[in-house]
Amino acid sequence: MTVEAGARAAAGLRLGAGIGWRPEIADAVERMDVDWVEAVAENVCPGHVPESLLRLRARGVTVVPHGVGLGLGGGERPDPGRLAALAERAEVLGAPLVTEHIAFVRAGALEAGHLLPVPRTREGLAVLCENVRIAQDSLPVPLAVENIAALFTWPDEELTEGQFLYELVERTGVRLLIDVANLYTNQVNSGEDAIRALDELPLEALAYVHVAGGVLREGVWHDTHAHPVPPQVLALLGELSARAEPPGVLLERDDDFPPPGELEGELRAIRETVRGSAAGPRRNAPVPRTGGGTVPESAVPEAGRTRLAGEQHALLSALVAGGPVPGGFDAERLAVQAGALAGKRGQVVGKVAPELPHLLGARYRAAFRAYATTRPLTGGYRRDALDFAAHVLAHADPPLPARTRRALTRWHADRSGPVPPRRGPWGLWGRRAA
Repeated sequence: MTVEAGARAAAGLRLGAGIGWRPEIADAVERMDVDWVEAVAENVCPGHVPESLLRLRARGVTVVPHGVGLGLGGGERPDPGRLAALAERAEVLGAPLVTEHIAFVRAGALEAGHLLPVPRTREGLAVLCENVRIAQDSLPVPLAVENIAALFTWPDEELTEGQFLYELVERTGVRLLIDVANLYTNQVNSGEDAIRALDELPLEALAYVHVAGGVLREGVWHDTHAHPVPPQVLALLGELSARAEPPGVLLERDDDFPPPGELEGELRAIRETVRGSAAGPRRNAPVPRTGGGTVPESAVPEAGRTRLAGEQHALLSALVAGGPVPGGFDAERLAVQAGALAGKRGQVVGKVAPELPHLLGARYRAAFRAYATTRPLTGGYRRDALDFAAHVLAHADPPLPARTRRALTRWHADRSGPVPPRRGPWGLWGRRAA
């Protein structure tokens, strides 16, 4: 499908201004003047849709499921079960489209728990295109895919971000969800020109736009979704709006939620930016051709998938399992990414099992990072919480106070059965950390 065909398919979609729906701000969102909301697909159970989302739908507010777990940029083909689950959520929510990310999230048995960048090479693009086509064939509504923020880049990349996304749309007809905060992140972290990326994008295929906040730490911009939207990101939204009218714009906030008035203020700023930068007669600059020819829509050679899967596994091993840094990567940037992954994983475990940070207090963050460095996420976050508690009971240095140890032991026993013996099958009790 061509860019023009994809544009015609997207032409009727008009969403307006919206906000990411999260349980923590559900009541506030229902009181806001929003045209639509986006919900994390994996957090919506089709048989138990949150009452807040049902009330929003009843008053005519569009709900779009936003997936985070497909891993469309991975070397492996999309999992049929995950695709079926995303399709079911689209149907239950009456969504006009579903969205996902241009990212990989797992490799073999390793899970990142986060969105990681794909290599912008022709081979990586070919795999991504085939995965997107598989997803499109499995979904009952159109698919839009989002550019992600990255703390590092792959070596020997062959395409700019704009060229990569243009080729993806041209070969698959997929719609684009452009996150201007992610464009800004990549400009700060990798020196990529966000304005050039906008000029190279096929904005005719634009489904909607994400806007979010972040923070600069030691020269690295972290796309936190937990800080106010900075002026630089609003400026990029204005630049995009001057090139094409966005069918929808959405404010994302995932943590450290401010009072409702501050969220409403950010929504007003977003609306004003779009209105004040309304697209005129100027069109995008011509997109430079990549010179690589067009990848046919036949199956990608298995050798290419196998090679990509192996490279992603080696990278993920370095990030979450203490493996060596693969050749060509910036070791310092990978260390920053590894720390960010461990920190995010610790936050999720702290929400799944809030007793753990309460019991460990100021020790929780450092203890979790020490645990996560060489123990990858493989069994979900509830299993992770249990394994972390067992690790702390066996390896805490300095030793836990007796009262804390008793409380943590009781917590573990309540959730997993009797505490394993010190020389039992778990293999970690009775040993000290080296």
